[in-house]
Amino acid sequence: MRPEFLFAGNIVLDFASAAPSVVKSIRQRDLLNTWLRLYARQQTAPAIWEYQPARLEEELSDLIYYTVDASTPTPRLTIQSEGTRISRAYGHTGKGVLLDEYIGPRLVPLVMPVYHECVARGLPVYSVADIDDIYGRIVAYERLLLPFQTDGKVCHIIASLKTFCEDGGFEIKNLMRGNDALPRPRLRAVIDRDLFHRTPGRIAPAEPIEFADQQGSGVPTEIIELN
Repeated sequence: MRPEFLFAGNIVLDFASAAPSVVKSIRQRDLLNTWLRLYARQQTAPAIWEYQPARLEEELSDLIYYTVDASTPTPRLTIQSEGTRISRAYGHTGKGVLLDEYIGPRLVPLVMPVYHECVARGLPVYSVADIDDIYGRIVAYERLLLPFQTDGKVCHIIASLKTFCEDGGFEIKNLMRGNDALPRPRLRAVIDRDLFHRTPGRIAPAEPIEFADQQGSGVPTEIIELN
């Protein structure tokens, strides 16, 4: 895997090449798998109106919808969601606000390149960073970005944002603004490998299956290949 590099001010951001298995959250994997099924038809990002994952209502508090204006040299993203759980981490909601203005100048060099990579590649981007809450507990911040196209251009992004603390509970209020320490990136990856979704319990074509009788029966093992 050869990482890609993107420069953000004086910060060099590297993006690994990854398969869908890099995403650890079960809910985020479900969202990704729905996107992959749509992508597989023409090997391109789907339209947002086609995207109807199961139990979407249960995930809405952790999702942020963005519109993308790609007419400028640097794409501009506008927040289209409000009342989400992650808005508590920033201290206020941001519907109708440009993302770079919402997160503020301290976070722009770390956050915006992840979204720009998603727009440029038209592929899902996954990132994990460690953040300290106001009590010093380390919180893992997992971000999955899913792009959606119209007329061959990425016009929408859905972000699934998950927070997790190995120590148990943590304070999400003002998580992104509550201290002077910046998020510490652990992983940034473009999901550009194995872009298919295999339904659980199904057997892929040409995958050999071995049938064997009980041990000592004297009946030879039979191997059948599915085509």
